[in-house]
Amino acid sequence: MKKIFSLTFILLLALFLSGCSSEPAVKKSDTGICHKDGTNYYKNTKNFTPYDSIEDCLDSGGRLPKK
Repeated sequence: MKKIFSLTFILLLALFLSGCSSEPAVKKSDTGICHKDGTNYYKNTKNFTPYDSIEDCLDSGGRLPKK
């Protein structure tokens, strides 16, 4: 019984964690540049405001990268 409980707990935890995204779709840097996931500086951007979409980021006063 204890083994079944442990396996169930691990499975539920794995399902929960797989649905949690640790990174937002878009990061607006402190300098106001909107970086989409997968772009050059996205992973390097550490101080940011998260956004669900590039449109939301731009509407907040952000801008696209020059490159």
